[in-house]
Amino acid sequence: MGAIPDDYLERVYAGVLGKIIDRLGPIHYYVHEKFGLPCVVIDDDISGTFTFVRALEEHGLDISPADVGKTWLNNVIEKRNVFWWGGNGISTEHTAYLNLKKKGIPAPESGSIKVNGLTVAEQIGAQIFIDGFGLIAPGNAGLAARLATAAARVSHDGEAVHAAVLWAAMEAEAFVSKDVDHLLDTGLSFVPSGCAIARLITEIRSWTKQDNDWHKTRQKIDDYHGYHKYSGICHVMPNHGIMIMALLYGGHDFDLAMHIINTSGWDTDCNSGNLGCLVGIMLGLDG
Repeated sequence: MGAIPDDYLERVYAGVLGKIIDRLGPIHYYVHEKFGLPCVVIDDDISGTFTFVRALEEHGLDISPADVGKTWLNNVIEKRNVFWWGGNGISTEHTAYLNLKKKGIPAPESGSIKVNGLTVAEQIGAQIFIDGFGLIAPGNAGLAARLATAAARVSHDGEAVHAAVLWAAMEAEAFVSKDVDHLLDTGLSFVPSGCAIARLITEIRSWTKQDNDWHKTRQKIDDYHGYHKYSGICHVMPNHGIMIMALLYGGHDFDLAMHIINTSGWDTDCNSGNLGCLVGIMLGLDG
């Protein structure tokens, strides 16, 4: 592991602030200011992020999917913790939890395509819960990718795991680089070159250069990778696509990045949480 940056704690704090800031619509305002709401509200993306990373306290740095699965069982209470308890075969996390607790199926089988099917296994959850593993590995994308793989495979498989690993690696690298293309190249180095996530990123990079307008690029993502292209309630591919788009168009400016990702819709709390955390790390508190 490389040297920890002098401003490491500030950068982690900026990443967490970025993750919990959420907005609505084609907006340039914060909801809590406009409607008199609290700035922080309970959300499954946040609870998962800061629960699953406890695997490192419970099992050490060399964690396996089975270890993280035990952390789920140690910390998660069915229908009481803040997850989407949508039922077996519907909610990916609920399905994995039932596999672990009720059926005795350990991780990574608990989240595998073989056990749960492609539709359940490739939903968005692995990506939305992954920020903690990027935050604890400043400048060490390889470590972040390894930990993210172990954590993601408790509940997910396939492209969902690739998306999570790529994002965690980018977050770790964001402690030492503000070059968005470099961050993407770093993330891509930890996923198979021919996987759907990698191909998606190649397409979006090309579209952003052609379009020079995020609205046009958003429409192309919808046309070619929208929800109508995938089964299930909340597939990772469309949401990952608009996150990459918002990073490319707005990664240099936190407010712009948040405006783009929230205005783009789909799973906005998850997408803005991941993007806000990454851009928060990259730009720091001043950003």
